[in-house]
Amino acid sequence: MFRSLKVQIATALGIQFIVLAVIVSSTLYLLNLRKHDYLILNLSGQLRVISQLIINHSAGYADNAPRDYKSYYRDVALYHNQLQMLISRYDKIIDSFKARKLAPELFQNEFLSLRQTKKSVAKISDEYDPIYCTWNKTARNELVKASQSWDNFKAGLNKELGVNLNEPRLEAAAQYVLYNEDNLILAATSLTAAFRNMMELKLQQITLLNRTSIVLSLLIALTIFFVVYKKVFKPMSMTVDAFNRVALGELSHQVDVSDSKELGQLTSSFNRLTAKINSLFGLTNRIYQATNLDEIIKFIYQEFNTLLPIEWVAMLRMDVEQEKMVIGHIYSKKEQILHEGDAVLNSHPIIERVFNEDHVISYDDLEEDLKDIKGEDGVFSRLLQMKLHSMIVIPLRISGKERALLVCATSKKKAYYSSHKELLNNITVQVSSAFDRTIGMESLVVSAVEGLAKLAESRDPETGDHLVRMSLYSYILAQQLYDEGIYQGEFKSSYPRHVYHFAPMHDIGKVGIEDSILLKPGKLTEEEWAEMKQHPVIGADVLRRCEQQVNQAGYSMFKIGIEIAEGHHEKYDGSGYPYQRKGQEIPLSARIVALADVFDALTSRRPYKQAWPVEKALKLIDEESGKHFDPEVVKAFKTALPQIMEVYEKHKHV
Repeated sequence: MFRSLKVQIATALGIQFIVLAVIVSSTLYLLNLRKHDYLILNLSGQLRVISQLIINHSAGYADNAPRDYKSYYRDVALYHNQLQMLISRYDKIIDSFKARKLAPELFQNEFLSLRQTKKSVAKISDEYDPIYCTWNKTARNELVKASQSWDNFKAGLNKELGVNLNEPRLEAAAQYVLYNEDNLILAATSLTAAFRNMMELKLQQITLLNRTSIVLSLLIALTIFFVVYKKVFKPMSMTVDAFNRVALGELSHQVDVSDSKELGQLTSSFNRLTAKINSLFGLTNRIYQATNLDEIIKFIYQEFNTLLPIEWVAMLRMDVEQEKMVIGHIYSKKEQILHEGDAVLNSHPIIERVFNEDHVISYDDLEEDLKDIKGEDGVFSRLLQMKLHSMIVIPLRISGKERALLVCATSKKKAYYSSHKELLNNITVQVSSAFDRTIGMESLVVSAVEGLAKLAESRDPETGDHLVRMSLYSYILAQQLYDEGIYQGEFKSSYPRHVYHFAPMHDIGKVGIEDSILLKPGKLTEEEWAEMKQHPVIGADVLRRCEQQVNQAGYSMFKIGIEIAEGHHEKYDGSGYPYQRKGQEIPLSARIVALADVFDALTSRRPYKQAWPVEKALKLIDEESGKHFDPEVVKAFKTALPQIMEVYEKHKHV
């Protein structure tokens, strides 16, 4: 909670307010005490005045002491009465000081008003509250001394006056006062000085408090300014600078996330925004730089992961003849149980919905979503077997009759939000454009491959469907090796498809062999056979020129075709041609096609021979395992033999 900028600023302002309130209240309190101090000094000054009045009245009486009874009784009414009134006033003041409670009636404008009535005193007491005082140690000590001195003075004075109050000994009392006048004045003066020193100390405290208050207020203000600068102004300035940098094209720029809640949310949102923008531009650039659909799928997996969760992505393309969507390309780091070539019918509710609505659709819980779908053919249910529970489907807008879908999935349920769908809907055009361009190029290449293969076949018309059969055999072998995890480092999920497409080009080099040699019915001479063995080199050179041409357009299409054309006559033991490569020096694609080509040649009829029985052909393949053929490819061939025989029965030429 304290990370909130509002809380931090409110706390700082609250602390400053509390400090200022304490300072103001303390100052007002001390100022009020100062006002009381003046009253206290006034009262202590009254003690000096009272002392001096007692002395003056006594001196006057002593100088003019009466010598008859009439004058004596007159002075009893005057001097003695005044003396008692002054002593009473002194007592009240000194008692108030000792009690640290100053009665309100002590503070009258005419503090020596001797005609004050009880009624007026009561009225003053009702209207004003008493003042409570505190003394420092010095003042307390002087107060004790003054009180003791006064008590001693008063006891001696009463002794001199005598016990008969109606006939006091006034002259003796006057002489006593004059004799003790120095002590009387000194006690009042010392007490006043102690009080004055105490007041000066309080004044110094007020001054120190005010100075401290000013310094503390400045420190708090500077702290608030520093906090606001660090937490608000500086991050805001950095954010503005970041927006300017992004506006200038620095799309990958990120701002350090503030530790305050509000600005932290702002900078985090900005960073997410720039990350998304950068990912979108990066995705667009990468998919336009891709040389084939496999690279595009890989780029989408990598770049989309910054925008939404993805653990599996695949492209489905429509097979118009069979009315189904076929998985053409897959990319995932999870172990696969779905493969290229797996298909889902166009009538599947998910497929129909996507094409009918023509926008991005997500499924939050595949297990629940598939329960109500009758006839689920296993493609989407196998995503569940891979523990993928959320799926999002993107229709791609491809030109012509081509229709395609991009399917992304992740293991988390309810992983895709409306913001994800909106984002994907917005970039579908760019993604579709890249797919459309690459699909067009790949279709063109496939057509060219088929044309070149037909050209080679037309020059060596040995069998009718040789290219169809050996291509399917090669595809089955490659897929079997992929499923078994053999030669895993050389495989991608698209590898069997590439082998299938380029297997027909294995003998493309025969277009460079003279008809007299290629079509010679009898046995070739050594020179002719040497010429014939150059057709792998010729074929590889032709395809390398094709690769150079497509490389200039930013594509790479013929790599596997070059491997197959150049290496399909090499033998595992190194006795083949044209370069006598052996073992894994021979590309895997060439080792696969070599077996598929030989099996089809053995089991097909030629002008110069009859088709071998399959059992005889299999026996020869066993014998040549480790010699002509890769033993692992032979094992895969035997495992996949039921599928191979299906192709053989459908397209056999015997």
